[in-house]
Parts: sequence; structure tokens; C-alpha cells
Amino acid sequence: MNKNDLVAHVAEAGGLSKTDAAKAVDAVLEGITDALKKGDEVRLVGFGTFSVSERAASEGRNPRTGEKITISASRQPKFKPGKGLKDIVNG
Repeated sequence: MNKNDLVAHVAEAGGLSKTDAAKAVDAVLEGITDALKKGDEVRLVGFGTFSVSERAASEGRNPRTGEKITISASRQPKFKPGKGLKDIVNG
């Protein structure tokens, strides 16, 4: 399923026009993105939790040359599925 499929599903399930459904989907994604950018968690009970984890700087190797390289610290978005979602997916 891609974003257009999701918009079509929201439009049909919510009795909305595709334009309104697209605005709703965009608003949800923007809200999650803004919260993660600030370092906040987004908890959707029964679905899961979006969060940000900090990755420390580390040293790696260039696989071609074997040369040591420094991998800078970064923030990574994470998603942890909730029990309700796991139960639905598993059966």
C-alpha cells in the first residue's frame, strides 16, 4: 500500500472526498513528523509508538579500501508496534 492507496482507503472508510482524505493523511503525517523533530514520542494506543533514538558517533571501515572512517552521531526515527497491532498481524 502506498500513500495514494491509503488516501483512497481513508476516503472510502470515512465517507470523505479524496481531497479531504489527502489533507487528513498529510496532517497526521505532519503531526508525527513535527513531534519526532522536537524529540517527542507519539503513542497511538493499540497501534504503536513512534520515537527518536540517539546513535552515538562510531568508527567504521570503508569496505572498498579498508580505510577507517568516522560515522557521525545521528538521530534515528523508530516505530515499536503495539500489542493490538501485533495481535492483528499474527492472527
